[in-house]
Amino acid sequence: MEYNDQSEELALAVPTLNEAGNIASLLNTVQRVLALSRTSYTVTVVDDGSTDGTQEIVGGCSARDRRIRLLRREGEKGLAGAVLHGWSHSRAELLGVMDADLQHPPELLPLLVDAATDGADIAIASRYAAEDGVRGWNPVRVLLSRLSTLASRPFLRKLPTTDPMSGFFVVHRECIEGISFQAKGFKLLLEILVRGRIRKVREIPYQFGVRRAGRSKADPAVAFQYLRLLGRLSLDAVLKSGSQ
Repeated sequence: MEYNDQSEELALAVPTLNEAGNIASLLNTVQRVLALSRTSYTVTVVDDGSTDGTQEIVGGCSARDRRIRLLRREGEKGLAGAVLHGWSHSRAELLGVMDADLQHPPELLPLLVDAATDGADIAIASRYAAEDGVRGWNPVRVLLSRLSTLASRPFLRKLPTTDPMSGFFVVHRECIEGISFQAKGFKLLLEILVRGRIRKVREIPYQFGVRRAGRSKADPAVAFQYLRLLGRLSLDAVLKSGSQ
């Protein structure tokens, strides 16, 4: 596929759960960098029941700028589901996602959009495309992340990607339209790469930041959902090979 329409709108989904200490700074920075790049956009904050004032802060930002929207999900959890929910409320051709904890630098957004409008089906911010992308991480976390990436490689032989676990990327809607993705869990990108209509990937290197406020949402359930996703992808591969 070829993409060269610089006027394409970006629908950026930002999942939140108790990010009151970060969300205002994130939204302000996103607005600034996208304004400088002259990117047409909406930012949809999808909140899964925050109790720390996150929703009120986003509501205030939305009142000042209609491009910022708040969607509340009641009784539902899961980053992937929140992202998909946010995307479903937009008709934009470019679909993006980033975390609310300021570990994903908003300054990378224009580069991702440019890559996506310059021929890439998907543009990924990669922690592993640069040598110091995970500098400062706990060694155990680095090991677990590397093992997760290694486990995904058999599914990505035709799309070599350094960071299929990234939560910071921009993809064309037509590459995923009509596909049902696993709503539970955190690893939406991997499933998009495997099951989406992806032919060309561009990676933008970056250094993963340090959380400034709030708490990480990673827990044993995240690992379980990842294993479940790998099982689903393995089953899909078996069924596909059996039908050929």
